[in-house]
Amino acid sequence: MITAQKTVLKIERLAHNKFIPEYKTEGAAGMDLCAAIEKPITLEPLERALIPTGLKIELEHGYEAQVRPRSGLSIKHGITLINCVGTIDEDYRGEVCIPVVNLSNETYTIQPDERIAQMIIARVEQAKIEVVMQLSETERGEGGFGSTGK
Repeated sequence: MITAQKTVLKIERLAHNKFIPEYKTEGAAGMDLCAAIEKPITLEPLERALIPTGLKIELEHGYEAQVRPRSGLSIKHGITLINCVGTIDEDYRGEVCIPVVNLSNETYTIQPDERIAQMIIARVEQAKIEVVMQLSETERGEGGFGSTGK
């Protein structure tokens, strides 16, 4: 059996953090991030807030952390991320905070230690930029935004 090599994610816990991110199942792609808050935060419809996690991270070179909404919070309560998917660059050393928005018609209260997002570690590559006079043609061309059908 060949075991895949895993990247190392270094985590610094801040004083207001109680939980370390963890994968809930063996096949999980993301690890949950919890709200490191002392008291509940209530979001009115369309209200936004930046929720601290009480964590700082250090990624290996060539990796990013992607912060994504939790599907249960999104479908059941309309709580999602303002920027849909957030990117944490390998050289960022500040606290990981989650920019949430309430897209529902009802208020929602985020509780202390509630799982509010998930984080995925992904390999990235910086592209070499090449400016050209014209791009190659494809069958699709400039068709976008539903141009391939429903």
